[in-house]
Amino acid sequence: MVKQGLDFSKIISKDAPPPAPPHEGDFKYNFVSGHTDPEAIPIEELAKSAAKVIREKGRKLAMYHSDGGPLGSIDLRKFLSKKLAATRGITASPDEIMITSGSTQGILLINDSFLDPGDTVITELFTYSGSIREARRRKANVIGIPLDDNGLRVDLVEQKLEELKEQGITPKYIYTIPTNQNPTGTNMPMDRRIKLLELSSKYGVPIFEDECYADLVFEGEWFKSIKALDEYNHVLHIGSLSKSLAPGVRLGYLVAPTELLAQFLSSKVDVGTNMITPMIAADFLEEHYQNHSDNVREKLHRKRDTLTSSLREHFGPTVKFFVPRGGQVLWIEFPKGTDTKKPLEAAKKQGIIYNAGADWSVEPEKASNFIRLCYANPSEEAIREGIGKLAQVFHEEISVP
Repeated sequence: MVKQGLDFSKIISKDAPPPAPPHEGDFKYNFVSGHTDPEAIPIEELAKSAAKVIREKGRKLAMYHSDGGPLGSIDLRKFLSKKLAATRGITASPDEIMITSGSTQGILLINDSFLDPGDTVITELFTYSGSIREARRRKANVIGIPLDDNGLRVDLVEQKLEELKEQGITPKYIYTIPTNQNPTGTNMPMDRRIKLLELSSKYGVPIFEDECYADLVFEGEWFKSIKALDEYNHVLHIGSLSKSLAPGVRLGYLVAPTELLAQFLSSKVDVGTNMITPMIAADFLEEHYQNHSDNVREKLHRKRDTLTSSLREHFGPTVKFFVPRGGQVLWIEFPKGTDTKKPLEAAKKQGIIYNAGADWSVEPEKASNFIRLCYANPSEEAIREGIGKLAQVFHEEISVP
């Protein structure tokens, strides 16, 4: 007798997102996501910190929240309080910092607490795909504002806020990645940061500042975060250790007033971010943060230059791109009418994976001729080889270049 299984497709919520695609395995020329350089992982130092922490604090693992309460590791929050003051200009006590499972969890918590169906949010036209996806999953109206070589066009933000005000609409937040913007690599100058904060005050719309790439400025000066300029709690700030330490540690943080953190905690249903990883990270970073960060930035600087020179060699004037002064990604524009998704499957067969631009835009059709390349993971040799092979694939599939 054959047993009849349940048809779970009839049980899954109609509001559930579509199933995740199967994992495609590793690619020799991996230009996607926020993967980092495996050679930059400080294995020996992390091993020493892990052994030290487990010996000294291992028994704390017997209880939830025993190393700092529901906000997360107190040692890591103390370190972040010092780091944010020194590198981002932010004054925040450990009690105003929550440890999250990567910066993406910060996005989830803020959206869970802020967004109702039909709400409006403002973001950059080209931005982190996860932020677009999560706002739309809550049935929010996402408005994308164009960027230029200095990041978000704040003058256009003002125009849009005025238009919405006339319609009786107050957006729930303005989401921006002002430092090493993802995917464009731009850095918003101080005058725009100040102006955006003024608009936040004028129109009563909070700023949601995502600075997960802010530790990776390797050329020129770094600008203070918008949160550093904020005297009246208009700014929610998230950041990450995934890009500067390792994405596999899944550590981020959220900076907000204590009363808002209490609200976000009510949506944090993981019963607290794991304890052992933050404790190890705190011990490592307290001693090695500066040297490790310098090493990561140096490697990224070389890889950026390798990628840009390889693109010029193999694609020539066919492509245009802004050369970022930090971060991990390059945003590359092909001629109008180019469909950069079309060569993707052929590229995979050659061991190459990249992000098609449409997935990184509020209006996908405006980025269908772009690709996003993350240059942090492959070696310099692999970058050179991979871009040569990618140019061959694009030529064969869509006659570009």
